[in-house]
Amino acid sequence: MNSNSTNPDALLIGAGIMSATLGALLKELRPQATIEIIERLDKAAAESSDAWNNAGTGHAAFCELNYTPQKADGSVEVSKAVKISESFELSRQFWAFQVESGFLGSPESFIRPTPHLSFVWGEENVDFLRKRYAAMQSSPLFEGMKLSEDRHQIAEWAPLVMEGRDEAQPVAATHMAIGTDINFGSLTRATLEQLKEMEGVCLHLGQEVTGLRQEKDGRWKVEIKERAGGKTREVRAKFVFIGAGGGSLPLLLQSGIPEGKGFGGFPVSGQWLKCTNPAVIERHDSKVYGKAAIGAPPMSVPHLDRRMIEGKKELLFGPYAGFTTKFLKKGSLFDLPLSIKPSNMIPMLAVGRDNIPLTKYLIEQVRQSPQDRLEALRDLYPNAQMEDWKLEIAGQRVQIIKKDRKRGGILEFGTEVVSAADGSLAALLGASPGASTTISIMLTLLEKCFGEEMKSSAWQSKLREMIPSYGQSMADDPELCRCVRQRSAEVLKLR
Repeated sequence: MNSNSTNPDALLIGAGIMSATLGALLKELRPQATIEIIERLDKAAAESSDAWNNAGTGHAAFCELNYTPQKADGSVEVSKAVKISESFELSRQFWAFQVESGFLGSPESFIRPTPHLSFVWGEENVDFLRKRYAAMQSSPLFEGMKLSEDRHQIAEWAPLVMEGRDEAQPVAATHMAIGTDINFGSLTRATLEQLKEMEGVCLHLGQEVTGLRQEKDGRWKVEIKERAGGKTREVRAKFVFIGAGGGSLPLLLQSGIPEGKGFGGFPVSGQWLKCTNPAVIERHDSKVYGKAAIGAPPMSVPHLDRRMIEGKKELLFGPYAGFTTKFLKKGSLFDLPLSIKPSNMIPMLAVGRDNIPLTKYLIEQVRQSPQDRLEALRDLYPNAQMEDWKLEIAGQRVQIIKKDRKRGGILEFGTEVVSAADGSLAALLGASPGASTTISIMLTLLEKCFGEEMKSSAWQSKLREMIPSYGQSMADDPELCRCVRQRSAEVLKLR
């Protein structure tokens, strides 16, 4: 063991959007804080935060139909969509604060206006979209949404989805002009570049956490190894955040905190079809989401996705789901087997028993041929040609498995902050909507782990400066919603 040792106030594991955001928040709230950020890869934001590995939609629940399920009585439940949409607005406000304060540079480097559409076909789905639209009108967060069943209007919004489509097929779409496309990789790297120039902040790439345990004084002794040279060192941190994407679960289990017992993970991989024809890319300027297949996980909602990546227009379709035992795109095939412990075996077995349709769906996805993928694309883009698209590997997601008294275990598709009772350690598990709701997630973490400071007048004042709607409900206050949106839109150049 190398004698090299440091004692930061906070150790953040994983150089993705979550750690970058938490680091930025902590330095704003406690400027004197010392922070170390550890990343196992040689580049920041190379896993789930990378532009090629996540949807980049700026999940605001404008177009994602899986956030508005239809209930048994036929009505549509929109409470989850309202919560996610408001959470996204918190992120937008914080990014605007960072741009206005000079912490971040040009907003065009990470966020751009891109309309969000939901598109469905078939009478039953058209009826669902009508009900969804009607239900969403009750919230000011969805002000400006338009519904159309007119084929010409839909063709103006998204010409590719209408060309070549059966004229007799009923269709409908909703349109939100204030949607965005976000490059979370660029945002993360820009944030980390600023952080590492600050007093008391260190970013270490190519280093991996190999062990962590809490000592008697409450600090966490963390063992770190350089992946290239094998050199090791120790860090003794007051607070540890495990924000390592799919790599968070093994570290949470290794920490031994009682709150982490019973958690397991179900990995779901993804693939995109990437358009290679510039003429096709140029004709599509929105994000169009359809309905997920029965039995499909929420992250597999099909969408025709206009992106801006490294200054270049891109068009993606997918994602196609798959299964691997890896928890990270650049992980190990032993990740899943090694995550099975006596404390989570029952929940994991229960989830396996109760999710046979999902397992069947993933097997079918893995076995898809190129023609099968093309047919799925043609549901949204009828005139798609095989030669215009190539297959790309997307990011890896690990869905949450947790204990449940009635069923033994349940599979969840959101995100969850798991924290130690003393607030000295927190881990983020799960996937979508993830990055888009980072600020909401980090506020939850701060409340759990820095409860007393969060109550202080100094922190409360600073939080309201960074996030003007903090402590208020935009969903219940139309004027607040309009004012906050207008302000962040101006600063982020989203007009």
